Amino acid sequence: MKAAIYARFSSDKQTDRSIEDQVALCRTICEREGLIVTAVYDDRAISGASTLNRLGWQRLMRDAKAGKFKVVVAEALDRISRDQEDLAGIHKRLQFAGVEIRTAQDGIAGDIHIGVKGLLGSLYLKDLAQKTRRGQAGVIRDGRHNGGRSYGYRAIPGKPGELEIDEAEAATVKSSPTTLAPDRHGTSPPP
Repeated sequence: MKAAIYARFSSDKQTDRSIEDQVALCRTICEREGLIVTAVYDDRAISGASTLNRLGWQRLMRDAKAGKFKVVVAEALDRISRDQEDLAGIHKRLQFAGVEIRTAQDGIAGDIHIGVKGLLGSLYLKDLAQKTRRGQAGVIRDGRHNGGRSYGYRAIPGKPGELEIDEAEAATVKSSPTTLAPDRHGTSPPP
């Protein structure tokens, strides 16, 4: 039986090696179960909260609909999606195409796996968001910078969240005209 492997990691702070490790694990499963790997799809540094921006997943779904394989193999269901609704919809569409999902964690994914793992994935994302906001609030309370890079400043090595003025960039900012652009109604803001 033909199989496709899907691998994903969610953060640019993780390593590309994660994909290779997931694919190796899935290839072992395929060998053990007599599945022939015909394609490998992946999404790197993309959250499992949605499938909209995952080009690898979208290609996999098109190929599943076209009948190019009968099994999708992944390390775990949360690699496919952490969103409860998405995971249920994916499962339903793959079933309609005659494609089953198998994972290293659960084997063949049935309705109960999809329901329980979808719920757990959604709860994980909600918990992660709360912890992230708490951490960001702590950084701000400490008087440190909580966002991305700001032009005119640079990070101080060894001092996370602390910035210093980048004189070269600051000179550009200081020499820029101070006139602000008109708003969407064509009205210029007061000086």
